[in-house]
Amino acid sequence: MPVVRRLITSALTLAVGLLAAAPVLAQEHRPGGEANLVLPDLNSATFLGVGGHTLLLIGLVVSGLGLLFGLSIYQQLKRMPVHRSMLEVSELIYETCQAYLQQQGRFLMILWLFIGAIVLLYFGRLAHTIDPITGADVYGFPPLKVAVILLFSLVGMAGSYGVAWFGIRVNTFANSRTAFAALEGKPFPCYAIPLKAGMSIGMALISVELLLMLIILLFVPADYAGPCFIGFAIGESLGAAALRIAGGIFTKIADIGSDLMKIVFKIKEDDARNPGVIADCVGDNAGDSVGPSADGFETYGVTGVALITFIMLAVREPLVQVQLLVWIFMMRIVMVVASGLSYFINEGMAKARYGNAKSMNFEHPLTSLVMITSGVSVVLTYVASYLLIPTIGGDASLWWKLASIITCGTLAGAIIPEFVKIFTSVDSAHVREVVSSSEEGGASLNILSGLVAGNFSAYWLGLTIVVLMGAGYYVSLMGLEGLMVAPAVFAFGLIAFGFLGMGPVTIAVDSYGPVTDNAQSVFELSTIESIPGIAAEVKKDFGFTPNFEEAKQFLEENDGAGNTFKATAKPVLIGTAVVGAATMIFSIVMVLTEGLRPELVARLSILHPPFLLGLITGGAIIYWFTGASMQAVTTGAYRAVEFIKANIKLDSGAEKASVEDSRKVVAICTQYAQKGMFNIFLGVFFGTLAFAFYEPFFFIGYLVSIALFGLYQAIFMANAGGAWDNAKKIVETELKAKGTPLHDATVVGDTVGDPFKDTSSVAMNPVIKFTTLFGLLAVELAVSMKGADYAHTGLTVAMTIGFLLVSMFFVHRSFYGMRISKKA
Repeated sequence: MPVVRRLITSALTLAVGLLAAAPVLAQEHRPGGEANLVLPDLNSATFLGVGGHTLLLIGLVVSGLGLLFGLSIYQQLKRMPVHRSMLEVSELIYETCQAYLQQQGRFLMILWLFIGAIVLLYFGRLAHTIDPITGADVYGFPPLKVAVILLFSLVGMAGSYGVAWFGIRVNTFANSRTAFAALEGKPFPCYAIPLKAGMSIGMALISVELLLMLIILLFVPADYAGPCFIGFAIGESLGAAALRIAGGIFTKIADIGSDLMKIVFKIKEDDARNPGVIADCVGDNAGDSVGPSADGFETYGVTGVALITFIMLAVREPLVQVQLLVWIFMMRIVMVVASGLSYFINEGMAKARYGNAKSMNFEHPLTSLVMITSGVSVVLTYVASYLLIPTIGGDASLWWKLASIITCGTLAGAIIPEFVKIFTSVDSAHVREVVSSSEEGGASLNILSGLVAGNFSAYWLGLTIVVLMGAGYYVSLMGLEGLMVAPAVFAFGLIAFGFLGMGPVTIAVDSYGPVTDNAQSVFELSTIESIPGIAAEVKKDFGFTPNFEEAKQFLEENDGAGNTFKATAKPVLIGTAVVGAATMIFSIVMVLTEGLRPELVARLSILHPPFLLGLITGGAIIYWFTGASMQAVTTGAYRAVEFIKANIKLDSGAEKASVEDSRKVVAICTQYAQKGMFNIFLGVFFGTLAFAFYEPFFFIGYLVSIALFGLYQAIFMANAGGAWDNAKKIVETELKAKGTPLHDATVVGDTVGDPFKDTSSVAMNPVIKFTTLFGLLAVELAVSMKGADYAHTGLTVAMTIGFLLVSMFFVHRSFYGMRISKKA
């Protein structure tokens, strides 16, 4: 492909050019930051009579058990009964997902070349250290150390990619098994199978992440570990950002292309004759499984790396550093146990209550799982903190204060989903208002009511996050200042850490949605109702008489619950990005202010014009990103609709669309997803370099700004989209008004909401974290090439302008190169 060749050439040219310039550009640079982090001896502190290093070996065992849990459920799902007609559909979806992921893997490696060039330049030629023997200045790490950092960036990216692959395999097992289990006429299996699949993904994902981070902490040499953590985090952030962006574009191209056929041809949901339905199912996995899995993996890792970096830069005493490092990793281990334990408790309760029920509210047991996990996590947080750090820094009260700060985040993981339901649940007043407005006002008032829901949600969720962060801040004033500088920043990092305290459960309820959505599609695509003698066959082979009408009703209702809980996970993930960004930005602040020198700290103010200009610039990037991602969806959906309308066969007597036509729709989705992703990624990549080179305090303002603008934009878009989605679900399941003008209006609203909730909003999280993490390197690179007091040289001015022009080219291309032309 020409674009691939051009990108590889560009990446290699960038690497060679920068490396060639490095000896000329290297200036006197103050040691500090992630390049010089050296982890302390973890056995220098004891916990319950055991050295820290030895204690953390327990984490390897827990990680192994978590992986075993995930793989065990994987095997259980694989062995569950399923009719061949449904199995064929789910395997076709998986095969098509495989092809998509293989392509994405190749493109990820191309993107990595750009990151690798910067890592190679900074760590290989410019990172400033001091020789411990001679005291001489040394620029650049030894080749072996640079190679290890590059290796861990690949490991991080491979981790994001690998858990995404595991997620689609589990989900494509679960979708056909859920569809088939619904035929028994009982709702409980429709709930239990998707949740089991989600827990498999959640436990495997968190366990792999924990395992990899423990390997770096415990087995990588202390002077390598700090830079390796940064490389690992950048790699997983790159993987998550690319998979989230591309997956979000892909899934909504397919979804819109498939949904609009309901209006154009008055056909049913997931009509097997519609070649867009298979692409829609693949998109459910590409966008709602691959993206969240990679995103969750990256979020969990990046938050941990931010805290590790903070502890090493801001905590004064080496003994306290060890105590805090071991404590936060043990908290992660404990919370994996808490999630697994809570799942079994909740499952036992749900089975006792709903196991033989004829009807159920699918949201209730999911809500109780989140609440139970939150309660168990909070209790274990206090117990473990008391046992592990009864005294820290000579203060016997800090254990409960630190536990309380984490609890603010853990509570956020339970409270935020409840607030999200107010705006997205099928039972919420806002969603009912969307339906009511559609009855007389059609699509116009439907869209306006959805925008109202999104805007109100941003207010309430924003204040919720402020209250929880404020509580953490006030607790941090109760003695933490004696241990570290900027204790409030540490508190914000712990709150982000607590957001993910229920990591496996958060991932599980998020993964619930794509399975329920796919299960509905698998049921229709299998055309199982029309198979001759199917009732007798099922009775003979599986021992029950199928109930098709109840199955369809359960699957549709369960899809509404899936929509709601997909919506609840999004603000939790974006919240961690924003709250955690404060901790990551602190690392840059420490370097640029040379350990918080007052005269340099004064530049972090609107009285320093570059900082204010940076605050303004961040908003511009967020709004461009929103438009660019939605433009890719718009153009791709146009091409998908164009193809489907020309090739759908409704009068030929065919029961299903051809596999060839379905694959062509998938190819259209993939093409525009990748084009959109590259424009966005390279716009962000070169923009980050340009802003970092322009002025370092401008860059800090920029990072703060994208976090804040991104938070509210993402919450607004995600919840507006969720309201539109479930308004359509009410019309379909409760009002049973498919095919009516009311249904058409809600379908239009849903298609507007699709890129809102599943493209632009969800990608804000990895984009913010990737920009911040990559910014750690970019700003160090820029500072290393400048003179005293960050003064520009002629070459750094030229590089700033050059990077900005390249970024602006891709911004321009993200619309003008993606416009709908009359000829494809």
